[in-house]
Amino acid sequence: MAENWMDRLPEPAQAYLEGKRLDEVECIISDLPGIARGKAVPAPKFARQAHFHLPDSIFFQTITGDWGEAAGKEGFIERDMILKPDMSTASAAPWTGDWTLQVIHDAYDRDGDPIEFAPRNVLKRVVDLYHKQGWTPVVAPEMEFYLVARNLDPAKEIEPMMGRSGRPAAARQAYSMTAVDEFGPVIDDIYDFAEHQGFEIDGITQEGGAGQLEINLQHGDPVNLADQVFYFKRLIREAALRHNCFATFMAKPIADEPGSAMHIHHSVIDTETGKNIFSGPQGGETDAFYHFIGGLQHHLPAAVAVLAPYVNSYRRFVRDHAAPINLEWGRDNRTTGIRVPLSGPAARRVENRIAGMDCNPYLGIAASLACGYLGLMEERRPHKSFKGDAYEIEEDLPRLMGEALPLFDASKALHEVLGPEFARVYSIVKNAEYEEFLGVISPWEREHLLLNV
Repeated sequence: MAENWMDRLPEPAQAYLEGKRLDEVECIISDLPGIARGKAVPAPKFARQAHFHLPDSIFFQTITGDWGEAAGKEGFIERDMILKPDMSTASAAPWTGDWTLQVIHDAYDRDGDPIEFAPRNVLKRVVDLYHKQGWTPVVAPEMEFYLVARNLDPAKEIEPMMGRSGRPAAARQAYSMTAVDEFGPVIDDIYDFAEHQGFEIDGITQEGGAGQLEINLQHGDPVNLADQVFYFKRLIREAALRHNCFATFMAKPIADEPGSAMHIHHSVIDTETGKNIFSGPQGGETDAFYHFIGGLQHHLPAAVAVLAPYVNSYRRFVRDHAAPINLEWGRDNRTTGIRVPLSGPAARRVENRIAGMDCNPYLGIAASLACGYLGLMEERRPHKSFKGDAYEIEEDLPRLMGEALPLFDASKALHEVLGPEFARVYSIVKNAEYEEFLGVISPWEREHLLLNV
């Protein structure tokens, strides 16, 4: 890496280091669950290296740390990948004890080709398909999460954190500023960390759950926004730990509270004209708008295994509990799985409300964009827009991981967009993970079956 590499750092990183001596660089990459994997190296060493290596087996691990047999025909030889830094992602790690930067890397094989099952590469592949059609996809994620009391015993139920008032966080206080104030010190650190990292928060609100918050991000490039969510998950956890609580992105951490989603807003821009293809010259809804929705309705059932990647994810899809149970679409209707928010023609967009906050942001955004892309290419027509309460009609989403995985495995169209090799590896790892779960005897079983059956 050239000697003046620090002169090319993004402006927020340069501002963070102004007058300071950089000590360390964390070279990171997202694995399938979205965990940051990599190496921390001294700054002088990072300046001298153009890349580093990690074994491809980091993508074959389940969330428990076990392994799926996804290595391919050559066997489990843990071949080294070549990881190259994307310096546009260089960002402060302001919670560390010294002056540290994080840099997201991209994974390549020895021939210089992208590793197809690396999540960031999956998203780049989908975005490139849009670009080849002369389109620029735009997304805006919403991140819901809980601040909870420290939980050191997996057998103990998760509880809300203690607020500033000395009382546990209360539920059913959606949009309450008083409730937000309860978490003031944690939110202050989240804002400070985000500012150091150069992230623009569109707003923080209290959601309906006890200790549940939502952060909205400004719309923009899908890869950049996925990078931000990847970084945000880490910074929010670090901010919480500073105040003796945990931040959790589980889809359903507390049984009687709403789940946490990562709603994804989509629009598509004509690259040449800069116009939103969902709106016509007179401001009306276009065929492309309807085709995108049709693609979501048709292909999302197969993508649910990516948007809801764990057994816990399916506990979120509960009737009348702030999460969709079907794939109806409606205008300004939060009971439907696909929502068209209020907006003017230039900002017309489609919101996918299916994804849980537990999904990998690269894969969740990629899968959602893939469904819309297929709808555009296949010219899918959606069902008639739904009016009324969509909780009053039938469910049409998989309710179990064991139902979602076969739908994913059967969708060759989705595999071609996301990448066949990614689909192969993802399926093997997730099926292995599901088998691990089925091997665990739960407290419910012990309580109700031990002496009663």
